[in-house]
Amino acid sequence: MTLYLICALTEDRAIGNQGQLLYYLPADLRHFKQLTTGHTVLMGRKTFESLPKGALPNRRNLVVSRQTNYAAPGIEVFHSVEEALQACGPDEQVYSIGGESIYAATLPLADRLCLTHIAAVANEADTYFPPFDVNEWEEVSREHHEPDEKNSLAYDFVDYVRK
Repeated sequence: MTLYLICALTEDRAIGNQGQLLYYLPADLRHFKQLTTGHTVLMGRKTFESLPKGALPNRRNLVVSRQTNYAAPGIEVFHSVEEALQACGPDEQVYSIGGESIYAATLPLADRLCLTHIAAVANEADTYFPPFDVNEWEEVSREHHEPDEKNSLAYDFVDYVRK
């Protein structure tokens, strides 16, 4: 199994507020879809419930919930990150997609980080990406984008691999 963390975060590592993403960047949503389609996504219950159309299509959706009877169409429910990861095959590409506690639990296990660094500092945020030691990661690609008519902020798609 290869474990990726995929996330869009601001300069202060903010990722959300009151269950919503901080910024609407269509290019980032396309990037997310390109990377995760055909693979497995791992998320917490609150992240799952924030998805406007439920389970993400063309992906295996693993949801971690403490609720013993939690169920929804198109998902597999687990009661811990460890249990969810044990259900994954050796060749599976698993993308941890949040929220904050899922990122914190999967960061020490991750092989790669696929981060969208947004050139902004959040005015209001209650959810953050965990701090990570840049000395443990090697930046292998960076793609810079200036603001345009659809994306109001500058951002960089950055891929890291664990050293």
